[in-house]
Amino acid sequence: MPKSPSKNILLISQVFVPDPAAVGQYMFDTAEALVKDGWYVKVYAADRGYDDPRQKYPDYENINGVHIKRLPWSSFGKRSIALRLLGQLSFVIQCFLRGIFSRRLDAILVTTSPPMGGVVAWAISLFRRVPIHFWVMDMNPDQAVKLGAFSEKHPLVKIFDLYMKGILKKAKSVIALDRYMADGLRKKAGDRMQVGGAGSALRVLPPWPMDEYLEPVEKRENPFLEANGLSGKRVFLYSGNHSIAHPISTYLEAAVRLKDDPRGEFLFVGGGKRKGEVDIAAREHNAPNLHSLPYQPLEKIRYSLSAGDVHLVSMGEEMVGCVHPCKFYSALALGKPILLLGPMRSHIGDVLRNHDIGWQVDHGDVDRMEQVYREILNTSEEDLAIKGANAKRLVTDGPFRREEMVREFVGIIGVES
Repeated sequence: MPKSPSKNILLISQVFVPDPAAVGQYMFDTAEALVKDGWYVKVYAADRGYDDPRQKYPDYENINGVHIKRLPWSSFGKRSIALRLLGQLSFVIQCFLRGIFSRRLDAILVTTSPPMGGVVAWAISLFRRVPIHFWVMDMNPDQAVKLGAFSEKHPLVKIFDLYMKGILKKAKSVIALDRYMADGLRKKAGDRMQVGGAGSALRVLPPWPMDEYLEPVEKRENPFLEANGLSGKRVFLYSGNHSIAHPISTYLEAAVRLKDDPRGEFLFVGGGKRKGEVDIAAREHNAPNLHSLPYQPLEKIRYSLSAGDVHLVSMGEEMVGCVHPCKFYSALALGKPILLLGPMRSHIGDVLRNHDIGWQVDHGDVDRMEQVYREILNTSEEDLAIKGANAKRLVTDGPFRREEMVREFVGIIGVES
């Protein structure tokens, strides 16, 4: 039973439930846990969908004790950088004006979505004299530079880098998603940032599996398979954001080589800038084994995720330490083996090195990817199930137990506030 609220915390996140974006789901889990721990939780979020701004959400909701205020003119979609920046700017200005006049405030939790969220949290904290907890979901401007969007010498990059150094030193606690990201944050912030220990600002805590949406569905009971012509096939599934940070071309080129093999199907579900590559590959190569579907509603996502026999996870070569693919944890929670496209020197590579849960292929090695595909197609259901069971144990008896991870996160905020 939730405790009576003794402290007030403000969560600033442009994306929040019921938007399907992962950041919003994690923030909601945290908000619910904070309510149970005795906090009064208020959330500022956008009133429109992150990927689809046509999706309108209620201006105010109270979900399980979480008070959500959704702000207008805060999301115009992702059609262009200008529109994204406009939505972010409108959002942070409204958050600042509301935050400085909020009746009671004891702490602020902010993520890197939007990237300017830390700026407004910092500004509010100057007026209200409250601690900031900074949840780093991705590293910018590092990511933008590595993707070639800006040069290291661009004035905006220098300004944003100064801001990041400032917020990292100002924040009471900084939560990184893996050790590679923590290394980057430590280098950026300097000597103050140390991992672990009393009084430390920097903590490493991976995101947890979304168990409540990830109830496995047996193949014979899964209507999604028949509805999409996948019954009786071995399904390779890529689900979520097809980000420019995570190339998928090696997946696609190797899949095209197997277009005449009736045993396997390749399903790409979600959105993002690289999603169109799937449609182009299917059309140009006349590959009927390539399938493309939009994001699935949260209440139905267990069907699409359960449809995959093997989950595909891409990690961009240059993105190690900048971003962290959360779809990895969905595969673990469902007891699915994974096929990593990306470097072994990464968080997921570390897990693969220590646990028999799947395969890894480097970007650009299409021959090796084809070989692994064929190996998986030739693998028995029993052997595939062993890898899946190994994956499942990581979230039931291993390092990625959801309840313990959420409790640890809430504990960081409670101790540091």
